[in-house]
Amino acid sequence: MTIKPTLQAGSQDGFIGREKLIAHSEEFRPRVVQVTNGVYVAIGYSASNVTLIAGRGGSIIVDTAANPVDAKAIVEAFGSHLVRPVKAIIYTHNHPDHTGGATVFAGDDSPGIYSHALLQSATPSMGRGQRDGGDAFGMHLPAEDFINAGTQLEYGRTTPHTRQGFLPPTNTFDGDEKPITIAGIALHLISTPGEADDNISVWLPEQKLLIAGDVLLKTFPNIAPLRGLPTRPVDQWITSLDKLLLLEPDFIVPGHMGVIENAAEARNALTAYRDAIKFVYEKTMEGIARGMTPEELVQQINLPEELAQHPYLQEFYGTVAWSIRGIYCQNAGWFDGNPTNIWPLPAKERAEKLVALSGGSAKMLENAEAALAGGEFQWAAEQADYLLDLEPGNRAAITVKMKALRELGERQMNATARNYYLSVANTLKARSLQDSDGLRHPA
Repeated sequence: MTIKPTLQAGSQDGFIGREKLIAHSEEFRPRVVQVTNGVYVAIGYSASNVTLIAGRGGSIIVDTAANPVDAKAIVEAFGSHLVRPVKAIIYTHNHPDHTGGATVFAGDDSPGIYSHALLQSATPSMGRGQRDGGDAFGMHLPAEDFINAGTQLEYGRTTPHTRQGFLPPTNTFDGDEKPITIAGIALHLISTPGEADDNISVWLPEQKLLIAGDVLLKTFPNIAPLRGLPTRPVDQWITSLDKLLLLEPDFIVPGHMGVIENAAEARNALTAYRDAIKFVYEKTMEGIARGMTPEELVQQINLPEELAQHPYLQEFYGTVAWSIRGIYCQNAGWFDGNPTNIWPLPAKERAEKLVALSGGSAKMLENAEAALAGGEFQWAAEQADYLLDLEPGNRAAITVKMKALRELGERQMNATARNYYLSVANTLKARSLQDSDGLRHPA
């Protein structure tokens, strides 16, 4: 196990994380890329990529964008490359950013709609409701606060994701693989669970081209999403990547961001992705077996340098720390092994005691403001929370928390964390303004 202090995503070491996230937006520049003969990918026109495969007497579409508005823009961008009729639409998985524009591509062509059988039982929910106005996708952040959403330039900010353009599958399979031929094109639909249980990868053996879905993205995988979803099945994700490595693709089209256009880069990206997920999983399981707590594991598990620096493993969407926490809870449950935490004090009672120890509310507020001024933004936010546990309407504490969250958010490399910090900060600011106008009263 690698043991050293770790700076997590969003550490207080200046604004380098934000600058990296800004640079990452180049991945979402709208363009149509010809990957190889007869295969075109529309990148950046919607939340996810759409692939066009030119077949004999018609076309095949893999994934359909987030909504009909985006899908119409992609049809226009494809131009003469899109030859009707569309013979088939293939969903790599059920996430709404991949399935929302099918009606536009189908038109009057009545294509077969292909997916894994699990897609029909998959829930397209994007996570639980989030408290205090937190929004991991930043859908309602003002333009000056928003950079991107990690795997896409924006998620529902301009045109909402809808199910209006979804078409239900007409052809499904429930095994590991299904070979088919459509419009003279040989395809293999391969079950590759990872980010989604129903994810399939589409393999074109003659072209040695892999359309991976969301099992490979140019960001550290979102194994344990901040927005509130079950931890993804890490062991299955590793198996999926092993399966894809055996194909030895020359080209890879991921579900988001740019394509890979040579065999060496394809093998390198798949191998690094597999190795990073496996490393975090195995080190976390080793730590669990040794009785270590999630906090200890988060501080002590770091990717080896060659993986930490890999372009496909930068923490724009998922993070190592969140993955560790998710894997721990998934395999060892909520209890960290410390008996003090079997029946912890209620938050309000703990806050009362800590505030008293600090010398009272005024003194803790003074300490929180000093922490904020000294760049200890996390500690400032935590002290503000203790005060708010006792006085939810304490405007001075709300101000400290709001400013601390904004400082933390502005230092983020991880898009979902940035968006969550800043959306809560803006909610607190709005609440404070309402209180000052007498429109709200503290509980």
